[in-house]
Amino acid sequence: MDQFQRRREQFVTRMGDAVAIFPSAPELVRSNDTGISYRQNSDFYYLTGFDEPQSVLILAPGHPEVRSALFVREADKDKERWSGRRAGVEGAKARTGVDATYPISELADRLNGFLDTAAQLYYPFGVDRELDERMLQRIRTYRTTRARSGAGPVGVLDPATILHEMRLFKSAADVAGMRRAVEISGEGHLAAMRYARPGMHEYEVEAIVEYVFARNGAQSPAYPTIVTSGKNLSIIHYDTNRDPIPNGSLVLVDAGAEVDYYCGDITRTWPISGKFSAEQRELYEIVLAANVKAIELCLPGRTFNQDVSDAAQRVLVEGLIGVGLLAGSADQHLEQETHKRFTIHRIGHWLGADTHDVGSYRDAKGWRPLEPGMVVTIEPGLYLPDEADVPERFRGLSVRVEDDVLITAGDPDVLSASVPKSSHAIEEEIARGRATSQALIA
Repeated sequence: MDQFQRRREQFVTRMGDAVAIFPSAPELVRSNDTGISYRQNSDFYYLTGFDEPQSVLILAPGHPEVRSALFVREADKDKERWSGRRAGVEGAKARTGVDATYPISELADRLNGFLDTAAQLYYPFGVDRELDERMLQRIRTYRTTRARSGAGPVGVLDPATILHEMRLFKSAADVAGMRRAVEISGEGHLAAMRYARPGMHEYEVEAIVEYVFARNGAQSPAYPTIVTSGKNLSIIHYDTNRDPIPNGSLVLVDAGAEVDYYCGDITRTWPISGKFSAEQRELYEIVLAANVKAIELCLPGRTFNQDVSDAAQRVLVEGLIGVGLLAGSADQHLEQETHKRFTIHRIGHWLGADTHDVGSYRDAKGWRPLEPGMVVTIEPGLYLPDEADVPERFRGLSVRVEDDVLITAGDPDVLSASVPKSSHAIEEEIARGRATSQALIA
């Protein structure tokens, strides 16, 4: 049994007397009749390993013959000549290991045969609008007929309550996939440090990073690559990447590769000159200390959005007080949240098949504790506006340092450890790149 079959069995075991239906991601249009490269819905892929559009998975443990079914596009030589190969009905069955596969054109006719077998329906509204309407109509019908027929679901449940908890905990195979995605992400960051030069534009650094991703086997960036410099540094999710990099500026690169539906997410901040100025280094060391402290606390039983985040925020606040950007006590600023003008965001997020991955951070009892198998990002930052009340030497400076961390039964496993992050190690990496005449593209 492969990992996709195991996941389906795990989901079915948890859902009880129900049927579950999962639509594939829709195909998106960039402009007019030009499409965007297709990317499967992460939940659908997690259960099938199938990356074609116009597909629907049905899990029906109460069905007498077909407990799992996949509806797919039929093979079509003419359309495949234009748009690429299709698995087809038989190919999809061989690829996914479901009990049965059918043409997607037969979904409407076969749907009731699956729905009749269960009292509840698990269905993720919002993925496929056309199918949403169809499912709502079926549910309305069942609510009027079930009293006499005894067949069909009358309630709809969100599969995320089961599936997203499954996705939050990475298996050994998931961890191996995550390692590869983060390793390739790191290669992109190393190349940026080595090959970026004064006088380049932000988009040239973006091109370096994404070229290395592709050369190493990534299907795409996990999210729009962020390369900020100069006046753009304080924009958290700046991805325009159009401006020339000013002489003496810091460069903040937030980039991750996606490899086989696993995402990396790394941020490094470094000087385009190759050497941190005194002010840049001062600010950088504060953020790095917060990053290191937070990672130290990525342990089972610790709460991510409380223990880990609060400790990092305290390091940032104490650092801001130390350099004169805040006055008073750390406790006062943390209580009144006055530091958020400079820190902006929390410490990180789950990471997996999606960059901002799924899974709850808290329940009715409060913030959930970390457990082995979770993967988190640790990304403290400081963002100093170019405003009159900020000391002139710090105006416009921003730093973020982000790592990807696997929670284990013991010490945290920093998946992104291959990318240097001490200020001296970064300077050495930049110098190493500039000492060689080797071209990036040989």
